[in-house]
Amino acid sequence: MVHPPTDPTWWRDAVIYEVYVRSFADGDGDGTGDLAGVRSRLPYLRDLGVDALWFTPWYASPLADGGYDVADYRAIDPAFGTLAEAEALIAEALELGIRTVVDVVPNHVSDQHPWFRAALAAGPGSPERSRFWFHPGTGPDGSGIPTHWVSSFGGSTWTRTTDPDGTPGEWYLHLFAPEQPDLNWTHPDVWAEHEDVLRFWFDRGVAGIRIDSAALLVKDPALPELPEPGAAVAPGAHPHVDRDELHDVYRAWRKVADSYAGTRVLVGEVWLEDADRFAAYLRPDEMHTAFNFDFMAQPWDAAALRASIDRTLSAHREVGAPATWVLSNHDVTRPVTRYGRADSSFAFATKRAGVPTDLELGTRRARAAALLTAALPGSLYLYQGDELGLPEVEDLPPEVVQDPMHARSGGVDPGRDGCRVPLPWSGDRPPFGFAPHGVTPWLPQPDDWAARTAQAQADDPASMLTLYRRALALRRAEPGLGDGDLRWLDAPAGVLALARGDVLCVVNLTAEPVALPAHAGVLLASHPLDGGRLPPDAAAWLRAAGTP
Repeated sequence: MVHPPTDPTWWRDAVIYEVYVRSFADGDGDGTGDLAGVRSRLPYLRDLGVDALWFTPWYASPLADGGYDVADYRAIDPAFGTLAEAEALIAEALELGIRTVVDVVPNHVSDQHPWFRAALAAGPGSPERSRFWFHPGTGPDGSGIPTHWVSSFGGSTWTRTTDPDGTPGEWYLHLFAPEQPDLNWTHPDVWAEHEDVLRFWFDRGVAGIRIDSAALLVKDPALPELPEPGAAVAPGAHPHVDRDELHDVYRAWRKVADSYAGTRVLVGEVWLEDADRFAAYLRPDEMHTAFNFDFMAQPWDAAALRASIDRTLSAHREVGAPATWVLSNHDVTRPVTRYGRADSSFAFATKRAGVPTDLELGTRRARAAALLTAALPGSLYLYQGDELGLPEVEDLPPEVVQDPMHARSGGVDPGRDGCRVPLPWSGDRPPFGFAPHGVTPWLPQPDDWAARTAQAQADDPASMLTLYRRALALRRAEPGLGDGDLRWLDAPAGVLALARGDVLCVVNLTAEPVALPAHAGVLLASHPLDGGRLPPDAAAWLRAAGTP
């Protein structure tokens, strides 16, 4: 379905493409992707068939965590360009029918943010410190950490300050890196500032806000210790995850979004196992949608994928919200690599380097997974480079890895930079058109990516890029795809078969070819059919029998 600028339901079945600016395209030749590079590639994104672009943080930042440590929400980082360029990009994309979604990180700011610098200078007990979680340490000298909460990046969630006289001072909370101090969401300044940030970007024409770490903002002010592993936690009672007070924040944000003409959407990054608690964020007066990580984390297994699809649709049905479907993002091992492993599920806790993968098998499965996700009801998110079939780069030299997850694990966790390597656009050697010839990108590209460039794939009918372009064009043209209902069809064990209107999607996750159901024609297949049978690790879209 084509979504004109005035369409209030555009978000319910939109195809949204994630742009990690630093790695997308380098327009000024310094080795770092920037807004000029994105603007130069807008025709490519139009031809791909996306409805919106989601930009990971492009704000002024020291880049301690890839831009998720924001120093100023009202300024573009100089490495990426200027605010005027961002405004031009938003307008130019919209002229091509592409909306813009920007990232907001409400849980924390950079330790270089003016608020935090003022808090350090003002000292204990000051109003400036009340915007954060400063706390005395335990023990007679205050040297004990206030709690034993564990950082999402590994290690402690507390860092001790140094007072102006050089003596050890209070501790401050950071659920992520020390350079990302957590904000105190009981403080009215924090509420007012974020609502103003929303208005700042809505005033500049963005169509939506992606909310980072959306379930972590509110903390129990009593700072209790975490429950023992495996212990039951009452809903809403975790010290810093999914607390009930969060819903008041997003109701206030929804009022801001709804005050603008057209639909300005709120999209949450909500990592929760409880489907009902997840769906509560999608009630009509809160967020519009949230990322569906349950599906993304599943192994290449028909029963597991179907169970996840059913859980997802059931939870969303209760609140009248559309589901979202995604195979990867800037934090997750790329599908081509992950689906080629013996354990093809994803979890941060088990991400390790040196795990064998079969890239040929992974690519077959990633192609089939692309057709499955594009056929499911709701909106579809694509991470840049997945449409090119890029693998995870797992041999980055340790000295170039910048992800704090790698450093804080002592090098055990490979980090997330392997899926953030700059895109290959053209040519037969690095930097493959990402930057001018002779310029070294901020992360090195593999030497063997010539066949994976957008240029090499553009006119190849068998390429991953062609598959994505054809799938997205059909998804837009077929009334049965996008938002709506799903009906499961009878299928052999290991095969998924579903109907969306008069379009059938069949996915073979077994090791043998399977017969296709009765149909009037083949619309698209991820792999050539085997005499009318669907090969292993392949998917096909079919016209239902009895339709023209």
